[in-house]
Amino acid sequence: MTMTTGDNAKKALAEALNGVLADSFALYLKTKNFHWHVSGPHFRGYHLMFDEQAAQILQTTDAIAERVRKIGQRTLTSIGDISKKQNIADNDAANVSAADMISELRDDNLKLIEILREAKELAGDAGDNATDGMIDDWTDQAEERAWFLLESSQKA
Repeated sequence: MTMTTGDNAKKALAEALNGVLADSFALYLKTKNFHWHVSGPHFRGYHLMFDEQAAQILQTTDAIAERVRKIGQRTLTSIGDISKKQNIADNDAANVSAADMISELRDDNLKLIEILREAKELAGDAGDNATDGMIDDWTDQAEERAWFLLESSQKA
């Protein structure tokens, strides 16, 4: 059985969504890591912001995976699968300053926005309006997180 152009477009979209999913898990875990390890004069505010952002990121993961399944494809299966597909780098450093945490998470959210925009193009190619609309919501959330992180890094 040969694949049609529509099948190829759906497969490309599913691959992109699995990349978004891997990056979402990577960003979730990094955000939780920084939530657990932040310290300094802005501890409470950063601790709470990181936790809120991590929860928002985690909430998107099920919707992303279910979207892949709804278009008839397979999704991620393990931590190893995530590590093969993620573009957002882990941070295993023992000591990261609060300022560096803020900067790194902002950059990572901006990277996720780029990845989401690429997936949106593929959703358009596949004629998948539902995924297209969902990606708009996820992009808006990542833009808001990046904005909060930017504003948190400003000097008073």
